[in-house]
Amino acid sequence: MTAANFAASSPDRTTARVRLRPTMTSDLDFVLSLESDPENLEFITPWERTQHDAAIRFPDFRHFVIEGGDDLEAVGFLILIGCRSQHQSLELKRMVVRAKGAGFGRAALRVAKKVAFDDLGAHRLWLDVKTRNTRAKALYDGEGFVVEGQLREAVKVAGGFESLIVMSMLESEFNGRRGLGLEMRA
Repeated sequence: MTAANFAASSPDRTTARVRLRPTMTSDLDFVLSLESDPENLEFITPWERTQHDAAIRFPDFRHFVIEGGDDLEAVGFLILIGCRSQHQSLELKRMVVRAKGAGFGRAALRVAKKVAFDDLGAHRLWLDVKTRNTRAKALYDGEGFVVEGQLREAVKVAGGFESLIVMSMLESEFNGRRGLGLEMRA
């Protein structure tokens, strides 16, 4: 996979231009800095360097750096899991973007959906989001993900536990959105 294969602008031109490129070991300091940023930390369960390093190398994972803006600088990262699943059910394990509100998250999510359904042959793309992460939940709602349910008090956090909302998109839903011009073309 080369980065050029995943370069795209948003179909509705309202979000930023991004490109996904495979994460390299030399990118891990950047990835870990995003995870440890207090603005992101409350919404994710950070991994250790060894976990990210394994995700880069393990064929069932796709670990990407999100590059964005005119100069395509590193603006975030995302991880897909289950890329070799016999059930064709992929998980968007994590997406973290440095500059909130600049459109990089929405654009990266659109590219990730295209990669999942067109390139990796997914039937289903799913994710979970902490209930208090209303910004991410609104993004996923707006991008066509459907709420499947809630995992009550599934994650231990400072001061107690937090629930996770499970959301997904099926290939047929993705293709329906593509037919409406809401998703990137094949």
